[in-house]
Amino acid sequence: MIDAALLLDKPVGISSNRALQQAKKLYGVKKAGHAGTLDPLASGLLVLLFGEATKFARHLLDHDKEYLATLKLGEKTSTGDAEGEVLQRKEVRVSYEQVVAVLERFRGEIGQVPPMHSALKRDGVPLYKLAREGKTVERVPRRVRITQLEAIKVSLPYVELRVRCSKGTYIRTLAEDIGEALGTGAHLAALRRTASGPFRVEDAVPLDRLAAPPRGDHLLSLPALLQGLPRAELDAAQESRFRNGQSLDSFPGEGLRAVCGADGRVIGLGAAGPRGALRPLRLLAQAADKHPKTL
Repeated sequence: MIDAALLLDKPVGISSNRALQQAKKLYGVKKAGHAGTLDPLASGLLVLLFGEATKFARHLLDHDKEYLATLKLGEKTSTGDAEGEVLQRKEVRVSYEQVVAVLERFRGEIGQVPPMHSALKRDGVPLYKLAREGKTVERVPRRVRITQLEAIKVSLPYVELRVRCSKGTYIRTLAEDIGEALGTGAHLAALRRTASGPFRVEDAVPLDRLAAPPRGDHLLSLPALLQGLPRAELDAAQESRFRNGQSLDSFPGEGLRAVCGADGRVIGLGAAGPRGALRPLRLLAQAADKHPKTL
């Protein structure tokens, strides 16, 4: 049994699920998931979770993400990316200074209308399935946060951007909205995820390198997966109560905690409240927090 994570550098051309299934087979695990999907046309960091590490998926999904995004100005497509049919073409006559000025409008908290080509559901049906049928439904704008947005390279009609954003941000929608603001239209020509929370693509392993052992060298332990979170360390009596679903007193501060048992191993996640109470959120099986085995 492997309870660990894998930082994978997903290639262009395959879905996140296909990459997950290939890694799952190579490691011989039965339970696996990932912390944030990437479209087939996107590459970069995909955090895979094996065994008990899947219990941390929701926490990891909340991480801010960082991308390198390439926009093609002058072309609006049916999907908002390079896969779609070109619906509109316009002449591109903008300066670098104009691009920089427009980017300023999209920093901070902004509203985004989710694209029709997305996995969001309406009455149980993914929007992308409705879009393939030629249908369009009304979508409610969502608030997202863009903490970094800068032009890395402008070589018209292409603009390369570095984006750091909150969960739920659609980069293809951002590309289209920037194109509209510039008056040229645009679509997302390429996308690479470079970071998710504290994890960076430079530390990820390409899928083709997993074919050769030792594969265990690439795994992240559960404590490493929760790096950056404050720790709550329990004694044996507290651990027993916590594992039984009871809240504990005398834990100052508020927010998420990586909870460690009497032997120092991670036993789950807890939420510290305003009155010093620590309540269980996710608990690991008792033998789950051992170091991953070598493969």
